[in-house]
Amino acid sequence: MKRILLFLTVALMTTSCGILANMDANRVATGAAKALQAASITDAQVQSYMRQYIAQLDAKSKISPATSTYSKRLANLTKGLTDVDGVPLNFKVYVTNQVNAFACADGSVRVYSGMLDLLTDDEVLGVIGHEIGHVALKHSKKEVQNAYLTSAILDGLAATSSTIAVITDSQLGALGEAALNAKYSKKQENEADDYGYEFLKAHGKNPTAMIKSFQKMLALKSSSSSSNSSAVNTLLSSHPDLETRIARITKKAMADGYITGQQVQ
Repeated sequence: MKRILLFLTVALMTTSCGILANMDANRVATGAAKALQAASITDAQVQSYMRQYIAQLDAKSKISPATSTYSKRLANLTKGLTDVDGVPLNFKVYVTNQVNAFACADGSVRVYSGMLDLLTDDEVLGVIGHEIGHVALKHSKKEVQNAYLTSAILDGLAATSSTIAVITDSQLGALGEAALNAKYSKKQENEADDYGYEFLKAHGKNPTAMIKSFQKMLALKSSSSSSNSSAVNTLLSSHPDLETRIARITKKAMADGYITGQQVQ
């Protein structure tokens, strides 16, 4: 809401200074409208935006066929996972060496084959639980709102810059990518970690699998292979500070009796 008020304040200031005369009034009006819409965007609207974006992303990506080893493994791993808070889940594997996974507000969960190659079943399930946590806890919706608001601010600032105007006109793609590549706050990451931790427990798994998945990704990042390092880069860029989070989850697992020593074996 503070960002919305800031946008409206800037619009009023530019009017009083006479700058508005040189601006595209329609674009300013559109930007102001978007700012207000961002504050009241509904779950259904967010799901609709992301459903359209994921359809575009799926069309551009190499999807593992249902008969492949990757898809069969993911289907077996996620059997019984039908929805999150009433939103139907759908799972697909993207064939790429990237080590990544994401879940969107529309219930789309995409796991990269590079992650399936790196992690065990329980470790993959922990990552999926974490990503679904962002959806269940409304973090994903907030990022769509932020992306929508950002596009509104850019519309308002597109006074004399055709470059900015072109950027803001990419609408759906920009909105989807901004939400998908969101860098969540420390609080949000901790909340999603807690969700993933409990998610593993609820499925009869040892929650230390989440710790091990993070450790493997960090090890890959610091390995001597530049290709391996770049493969995990996407995930770590959107999920920073893994060392601190590993320590936090380890402490939690020790308190719950899942770890008896100082180090995860």
